[in-house]
Amino acid sequence: MKKIGFLSFGHWTPSPQSRTRSAADTLLQSIQLAVAAEQLRADGAYFRVHHFARQLASPFPLLAAVGAKTSRIEIGTAVIDMRYENPLYMVEDAGSADLIAGGRLQLGISRGSPEQVIDGWRYFGYRPAEGQSDADMGRRHAEVFLDLLRGEGFAEPNPQPMFPNPPGLLRLEPHAPGLRERIWWGAGSNATAVWAAQLGMNLQSSTLKNDETGEAFHVQQAAQIRAYRAAWKEAGHSREPRVSVSRSIFALMDERDRAYFGGERGSEDQIGFIDPRTRAIFGRSYAAEPDVLIEQLRQDEAITEADTLLLTIPNQLGVDYCAHAIEAILMHVAPALGWR
Repeated sequence: MKKIGFLSFGHWTPSPQSRTRSAADTLLQSIQLAVAAEQLRADGAYFRVHHFARQLASPFPLLAAVGAKTSRIEIGTAVIDMRYENPLYMVEDAGSADLIAGGRLQLGISRGSPEQVIDGWRYFGYRPAEGQSDADMGRRHAEVFLDLLRGEGFAEPNPQPMFPNPPGLLRLEPHAPGLRERIWWGAGSNATAVWAAQLGMNLQSSTLKNDETGEAFHVQQAAQIRAYRAAWKEAGHSREPRVSVSRSIFALMDERDRAYFGGERGSEDQIGFIDPRTRAIFGRSYAAEPDVLIEQLRQDEAITEADTLLLTIPNQLGVDYCAHAIEAILMHVAPALGWR
């Protein structure tokens, strides 16, 4: 059995071919799609965060709205770029959204990815400490965030407060019990996956990672997941971790599907550079009739290793089409693979 959700990058463009021509379109349709996905018995609604782009950015208003409109589905991010985040304010935002959702938040965080602007985090008022990189800064913000989520008091109370205080040092409020165990790290390398395991975070692995061995993407990703699980066991954590992978998977059910994604048949992994020093491998897309798709997905080692699969959806094609694409996988592919 697997949990199956969708992942939206939340694009919009004024193009007449797009169903999301404004930020308002994308935000409102994201809520509508989460409601539709819950009705289809999908397990998760996840959203990507990008700054300085015509895409979803500050995630917590959207997560709170989805939480208020749904009752069962997991609600998450994949991922929040921690280089941009004030960890203290983020604890308050995340706690509020999680309480509204009744404890269904699953927050994916990371050091971030290639951006629309140069060093965008500096416009938000952040800069790495001397001798550190922006990646180090993102990981440090993550460590502070994780520590604060434990809900322990740390701030000296005012002896003459406006309102009565509970005894002892004060913590950030509102506190969301259990949220600390529902934080995921988006790891682009084996080393950061091991680091995430040591800190007790769940693992999100997307369709992009450092090309560390030259093998097929799904083989490298499966090895990353196994290294993560080994590190988790060695760290001695008391609970079982969760691991997600994301994929572009389209069952070609009708002429619309073939028109949109028929050209993806035979897709292959791609090699590129996410910065001048980092060679990366991008995982293939899957698009085929259900019987062919089932056999292709059986061979994907990383999907086999993961307990959660996030389906990247083409949000600019609108809520109805995205719901159709999700339903096709849930109804015609997942049962044959034992995911349902």
